[in-house]
Amino acid sequence: MNNRTSFALLALLTAVGTLTISSAYAQTNPACVGCSMEDAKAMASKALMDAIPVSVWTDKTDYGHSDIIMVEGQVANTSGFPVTITVISPLNSIVTIDQITVAEDGSFETTLNTAGAIWKYDGTYTIKANYGSVEKSNSVKIELTGGVAYTPNYNTPTMQDKKCKVNELSTSGQCVPFSISGGMVTSAMLNTNDNSIVIMINAEDDGTLTVSPSTTVQDGIFMVLVDGEEWDDVEIVANKVTVMFPAGAETIEIIGTYVIPEFGTIAAMILAVAIISIIAISAKSRLSIIPRY
Repeated sequence: MNNRTSFALLALLTAVGTLTISSAYAQTNPACVGCSMEDAKAMASKALMDAIPVSVWTDKTDYGHSDIIMVEGQVANTSGFPVTITVISPLNSIVTIDQITVAEDGSFETTLNTAGAIWKYDGTYTIKANYGSVEKSNSVKIELTGGVAYTPNYNTPTMQDKKCKVNELSTSGQCVPFSISGGMVTSAMLNTNDNSIVIMINAEDDGTLTVSPSTTVQDGIFMVLVDGEEWDDVEIVANKVTVMFPAGAETIEIIGTYVIPEFGTIAAMILAVAIISIIAISAKSRLSIIPRY
């Protein structure tokens, strides 16, 4: 091979290498004529976001027990549904559940106040965002510090041990008969704001959940949500509800026209009645000892 042939071959390899590098650069940096670096990053983030059905994030990762958590997120394709935000405590119980309106651009935001008894334990809290179906969900974890360290007392029977049988849900101190196939119930609670029973499940397969609350616990059942979406595969007969759920389902909410108030509300009512009774009895006693002339 003479010098002229070697030079030509080297020039050709150099040209091919340049084209390959330029092509790779074009693929990893989408065209953005006249854009700033911030705009280019935003475009890249949007391209990545489109591949994720739901994204959720918070303004920090660590909070105290009197802080405000800023929760923001984005859905890739809006469909008119609200985003359901569910917060799970270190005890694997529901702290709060709420539905957030999604803006036209697919963004959503809300705030969570960590003050109050339901946030009192230190540890990892999971904030989950669900958008219409089981597949469209995501979550973020945050840490709470400066409160009460949770240490289970295995010598003290739990509420479930004290009052509820194996085939009953322990919901805020109330026992609700249930049966389930295709999964297992992990926790349950009464949502007095929405007159509902919220049941957290671990569904490995398609299955069925049957719940039969007494009318003193819940009445007027008319709707069921599965992972925040109104569900049609439901059979409601009086106060017996049967829900056919899909594999991967996590939250079933049974909504009625009435749900029993939490113990704190009942205690306050009893206390108020007791105080009024004491005042009435005291007033009557004073009248009885006043001398008559």
